[in-house]
Amino acid sequence: MTEFSKKGRRQFLRNSAAIAAGFFIVPRHVLGKGYIPPSDQITKGIIGVGGMGKGHVKYAGTRVVAICDVDSLHLKEAADMIGGGVKTFHDHRELIALPEVDIVHIATPPHWHGIMAIEAAKAGKDIWCEKPMTRTIGEGKRVVEAVKQYGRMFRLNTWFRFEDNFYGMKTTVKPIKKLVDSGLLGWPLTVTVSKHTGFDWKFYWVGKTQLEPQPVPDTLDYDRWLGPAPFKPYHLHRTHQTFRGYWDYDGGGLGDMGQHYIDPIQYFLGKDHTSPVKIEVDAEQQHYDACGTFRKITFTYDDGCKIILDGEAKDPNVAYIEGPKGKLFNGFKSDIPNLQEKIAMMPDPEPQVTNFLDSVKYRQTFALNETNGHRSCTIVNLGKIALQLGRTLNFDPVTQTFINDDEANRMINPPMRAPWNI
Repeated sequence: MTEFSKKGRRQFLRNSAAIAAGFFIVPRHVLGKGYIPPSDQITKGIIGVGGMGKGHVKYAGTRVVAICDVDSLHLKEAADMIGGGVKTFHDHRELIALPEVDIVHIATPPHWHGIMAIEAAKAGKDIWCEKPMTRTIGEGKRVVEAVKQYGRMFRLNTWFRFEDNFYGMKTTVKPIKKLVDSGLLGWPLTVTVSKHTGFDWKFYWVGKTQLEPQPVPDTLDYDRWLGPAPFKPYHLHRTHQTFRGYWDYDGGGLGDMGQHYIDPIQYFLGKDHTSPVKIEVDAEQQHYDACGTFRKITFTYDDGCKIILDGEAKDPNVAYIEGPKGKLFNGFKSDIPNLQEKIAMMPDPEPQVTNFLDSVKYRQTFALNETNGHRSCTIVNLGKIALQLGRTLNFDPVTQTFINDDEANRMINPPMRAPWNI
């Protein structure tokens, strides 16, 4: 914590005592930079207001004061939906610079996430970012550094580790975490993500090859849409709703759904501060530009635990979690007798901060933050690199580099198109 932050914290505590004594309205400036009194309504600016970004308007009882998009149609639609009083921008840097913005929401394609998150952190803004957190491992490392350096709060927009039923398991993650922590399944564990365990890989997010160039719509600033991505001639399929099918911007079905599925697994396996050491792929040769599908991707940790992403789904009876002492199946069914009763007697997991407004107001780290979010996104990005190279990779979780593999290491920090950099 910086000396400035320490002073702000002390000031916040003094004013909290004043509130308890009967002073219910505390001016924001009294608390110091970065601290927002509970009496204030938190404001936000949203970068990217297409289909996903419009959904951010309603999040968390905050007030939208600014929006930004490189497509003038998206911008107008969102402004009309929100109503009067919202500022509109074409350049995300202008939105980030606004003093009235508390939280920057990033709902752009993933190739922009790293740059925007870092710029927001430098500007003293807290950050609410869409998944996947970053398109590359290197960008993720820089986001972690920037958020910590500038003392910001960060939330990744996937929530299954702490709320909602977790896809085909028909339960929240909490009882799964209790089961794993109990040791009833034994160790090490293998987790299989398959349509037979309740998880749809959405393989319709594949790219098209041999795209013929098309005229850029008058409403779209295509150069700014590309941003740091390599230049490719415009085609409708490369942008907006279907951009996920191209390596330059995302990673197909793996990029789209991978962090939703994998982050809770990382949590209940206790892997929030590490990464797999071996990545194996079984897939057709991937196109250099367009994302394809996969039959299987296997991630192995140094303790023997495995995460298997099963795209082929040949075994309808596969267990979601399998250990040497028992199995857990789709629908939270198990071969362990009286499992529900046993879980009810187990201690709950450590509490988490699951309200991002509390994180912002009281400077408490959110449940899914830049650090553990980077680690679950790294698993996705490890899979993408292995798919693109078409071979097994060995990874060092400490240095976050590949072992004796220069080609793979170059894909950790691929060059960005000028003038963009992090």
